[in-house]
Amino acid sequence: MAQVTFSVRMDEQLKKQMDEICNEFGMTTSTAFNIFARAVVRERRIPFEIKAKEEPFSKERALEIMEKMRAEALRNGTADMSLEEINAEIKAVRNGK
Repeated sequence: MAQVTFSVRMDEQLKKQMDEICNEFGMTTSTAFNIFARAVVRERRIPFEIKAKEEPFSKERALEIMEKMRAEALRNGTADMSLEEINAEIKAVRNGK
């Protein structure tokens, strides 16, 4: 099979770290990228999970959530429930009533 050159731009420090780790594995960075490419083709997916960072839970975010819950309680007519009534509702749901 014909060989082609594939060029990737990356941070210089990242490249150095990648080279060092691949060397520890007894392979070149080029071999590591070939292994990655073969896994993508074979599995028809990226062979690891890619996800966004968890959104930090700030005081502002907590207040925003509380406001949404308050608005929902007003819409549902449950904003004036006492703690005892809320606990009774929770107990009823847990008991399947």
